[in-house]
Amino acid sequence: MVMVGRDAERARLSAFVRAPDGQALVLRGEAGVGKSTLLDLAARLAAEDGQLVVRATGVEAESGLPHAGLHQLLYPLLPTFDDRPYDDRPYDDRSCDGRPSEDRRSDAPLPSAGARAAFDAAFGRSDGPPPPVMALGIAVLDLLSWTAAKGRPLLLVLDDGQWLDGASAEVCGFVGRRLAGRPGVKLLVAVRADTASRFDTAALPEAPVGALADADATRLLDLHHPQLGRQVRGLVLEQAGGNPLALLELPAHLTAGPGDRATQDLLGLHGVPLPRRIQEIYAARLARLGDTVRAELLRGALDGSAARPGDGPAPIARYRMREVDEAVACGLLVVEPVTGELAFRHPLVRSSVVQLATPDQRRSAHRVLAQLHREYPERRAIHLAAATVDPEEGVAADLEAAARSATRRGGARMAVSWLTRAAELSETRVDRSRRLGEAAYVAGQADHLGRARSLALAAAAPGADESPAAVLADSYLALYRDGEVRATHRRIVAAVERLRDSPDRRPCHSDRGPDSPFPDEVLDRLVSLLLAVSQYAGNRATWQRTHEVLATLGDLATERAWMYGSTWSDVVRHGAGWSRRVERASASLADQDPWDVTRLAVSAYHLDVLSPLRPYLERVVDRELDTGAMSSGIVMLHLVLLDQLALGQWDAAERTGHRALALATERGHGLFAHQTRAYLAQLAAVRGRTAEARELQAAVDAWARPRGVGFLTQIADAVGATAALGDGDYETAFLHTIGITAPGAFRPYAYQASRTLLDLVEAALHTGRAEQARAHALAARDAGLPDLSPRLALVTHGALAMTAEDDTEAAAHYARAQSHPAAERFPFELARIRLAHGTGIRRLQGAAAARLPLTQAAKAFDRLGAPAWAARAHAELRAAGVAPHTPSAAPLPLTWQERRVAELAAGGLTNKEIGEQMRLSPRTVSAHLYRAFPKLGITTRAALRDALTRISQPTPAP
Repeated sequence: MVMVGRDAERARLSAFVRAPDGQALVLRGEAGVGKSTLLDLAARLAAEDGQLVVRATGVEAESGLPHAGLHQLLYPLLPTFDDRPYDDRPYDDRSCDGRPSEDRRSDAPLPSAGARAAFDAAFGRSDGPPPPVMALGIAVLDLLSWTAAKGRPLLLVLDDGQWLDGASAEVCGFVGRRLAGRPGVKLLVAVRADTASRFDTAALPEAPVGALADADATRLLDLHHPQLGRQVRGLVLEQAGGNPLALLELPAHLTAGPGDRATQDLLGLHGVPLPRRIQEIYAARLARLGDTVRAELLRGALDGSAARPGDGPAPIARYRMREVDEAVACGLLVVEPVTGELAFRHPLVRSSVVQLATPDQRRSAHRVLAQLHREYPERRAIHLAAATVDPEEGVAADLEAAARSATRRGGARMAVSWLTRAAELSETRVDRSRRLGEAAYVAGQADHLGRARSLALAAAAPGADESPAAVLADSYLALYRDGEVRATHRRIVAAVERLRDSPDRRPCHSDRGPDSPFPDEVLDRLVSLLLAVSQYAGNRATWQRTHEVLATLGDLATERAWMYGSTWSDVVRHGAGWSRRVERASASLADQDPWDVTRLAVSAYHLDVLSPLRPYLERVVDRELDTGAMSSGIVMLHLVLLDQLALGQWDAAERTGHRALALATERGHGLFAHQTRAYLAQLAAVRGRTAEARELQAAVDAWARPRGVGFLTQIADAVGATAALGDGDYETAFLHTIGITAPGAFRPYAYQASRTLLDLVEAALHTGRAEQARAHALAARDAGLPDLSPRLALVTHGALAMTAEDDTEAAAHYARAQSHPAAERFPFELARIRLAHGTGIRRLQGAAAARLPLTQAAKAFDRLGAPAWAARAHAELRAAGVAPHTPSAAPLPLTWQERRVAELAAGGLTNKEIGEQMRLSPRTVSAHLYRAFPKLGITTRAALRDALTRISQPTPAP
């Protein structure tokens, strides 16, 4: 077809195709404006230039199927990975683009074995979970690099990108943003301007494709329809508005039948969006086809026949339309010149085929496609759900199985739809109620709390007591949104007791199944939620009532329930012996639902063995936040943050925390938002940002304390202790720690009691309370804390060393602490113990003996970014006779605003008062002070005045 006009677009595409560097480009315009024609032009130019062109088309029917679009785009290239040597190093040892770091300049980098595994997992050819966007994106870059490095540049062409499923679009965006500087690989995407898609936020370069200019529109019309009369010609130009597809299709409509009737039909659609008008024209052509041809077209439209197969066999079969020459003749189908495959002429044709079909015709087509995809449960489920009208237990069971598979592959949102449809097709009221209850539960985990509530109400039998599904839905809503723990706890206890005493309950858990009216899985979920509520309540009375209920369940309580009840409640009293069982249960995370994974990981956190689980959490968190269990995804972010905090990866922890806070705030989760603020406050406290830590602490405490959320009020007290220790305010630190637990004891069900062991001991020692410090260290030893977790072993031996009654005992415990196999996994605590060790032996044994532990502590604090602690360690080093490694640098210049904030703070004003005077928020004031302190070489507010007096720089003008 001759292209008319489009000079600017053609020039840009020509430059794009022939550019030596890799890049991406998105063409955006309304339907029919010529995007596909421009894609054809680019593909032709690339082919003439000797490039390998791979094409794919988004399919609306598959927009909810994760990775379907990516599979269509890549499977022509996947055979290039077969029978090749692999770089078997993990991605962690490779460059950020997935290529071996030492081979970055190689013309033919080896593909990664991990890339092949990532594709197998994403496309359902292995049992592993789909990889997250980054891992899969790196695998795609690996594949593209391998293909292009064989000497033939590569152009990926994606039409109808707005119909691409979210997971595929995210990966394409990730890849597109990293093609710059990667020679030989380009990505060209076309999307509709009036349809939202993930490419709207992909941050890829865009080129708008608008209507043709009037002169070009006239030339195009005259070129293809030279015999039109003046009146019809004017009507077409007016109605088309420069849309090329309309210019080509409207004349055929007007000349196909009586002129007046066709004109009236066209004018009757005036004011309707142009794509709809063209669709009506296609519908008229379809109506003239035979039933057999239309049935073939319908199957092709519902199964994405427009997907173009590649050189290798397609791993997933597609429906091949047969005996449709009539449709080709009337311009509804085209034959691909390269592959010889049939494809719809335009996406509007596909839409018209589906919309024109009757419900019975669509169901019949879906039945054929379900049989075609019988080897692929999730694809089969899509078609089964649409093919069946009357209740049919076999179909309902297939949909339920597909939903369970989907939840473990990050498709919880899709699973809700399949479970709801399975409930509609259930043959008995019991099965219908159970499946609706399951859908309600999954909807709650996917953060569709309103839908969870409506599904739970639908699951309840008329006149029956409140259903477990309704209790679960309402309780999650009350807990996540409002932090309501007291009433929620009572309600769940009542539901558990009703279910326990129900005559319809079937007692067993190893062989539980879905055929019970009240399967044990529902009871498990109620018990797990009861334990979670108890954990957030964090008080003795709540936990004692929970354990009483758990004890009455007998064999109905699973090992997991006892594991959570022991490790989440009071690890000092109930945590012994669970670490190994947590490790065993963590061996098969891919086979567990995301909410079960997060619960297990919470137990691992309380036992300080979270790090082995973190790689899995990082791999799956993106998919859960995208299409899976949103609530579990936020908890996963919390767990990743906590592990990063423990390991001293504080910059990464801060990024994770702000991401979690943004998500929780956006979703209206008051509990998760304040929990994230509590963790960020802990992070600010250890980094010496005292003002920020106390501001966050106050916000958390003000929200949590009236609600009785003891889990968060304990963190707030711990933040206060850490911040005060950093400032050297040991009396305040002591007051905060005894608010958590009394010296010499560990308050029952106060999970921060053991975590603040070192804080209480240090604060007590520095305030002259040596006996209380010693009693607390001995209480930790007698409670068996060293046997509970590696972190508790480290801090217990550190506390015993700090409070030892003689040098021999102190040396022994310092040695046991620093030589512990897991000591380096907790660098902040280890550095504090080394600082105390060096300080103690400098005073008792002299400077020489103190230099090694003090040097280790100073380096650790410097590396962590804990300035107050680092200053203390360096001061001890100077006292031990160690000169600084480098001369003290001159203070860095302050900005005008930093200088002004520092002057006001030196004058005694609070952050709030400074903010009112300078019209800044207290948080902004805190940020200015945080940047000014290291420039001035100080760590406390009290040192501001002397530091400002020392510097001689003039104040720059604003």
